[in-house]
Amino acid sequence: MPQDEWYLVSSHGAILMYIAVHRDCTIKEIAEEMGRTRRTVWGIIGDLKRAGSLHVRKEGRRHHYTVNLDGPFKHPTILKDASLRLVFGNLIKQYSQPRET
Repeated sequence: MPQDEWYLVSSHGAILMYIAVHRDCTIKEIAEEMGRTRRTVWGIIGDLKRAGSLHVRKEGRRHHYTVNLDGPFKHPTILKDASLRLVFGNLIKQYSQPRET
């Protein structure tokens, strides 16, 4: 990444946002879109699940992910008592679309 290029959201936040908007995504799709390895994405999903930010449901060989809007907004200094609903509520409402098959 060039020195003057930076992003507002961490990898954890970006993956959580991607899942919020693309409700039926796979690890492979997340990894490809985010430019990360599948192993890295699995690790981040594990972190998000342990933090209470993400629900993971297994159906056969497939995993389904749901953002827990009542989960904590994790940041050491800002919005200490806020939930993810504050950040993701409108994003999900405005941008999430059923997946085209």
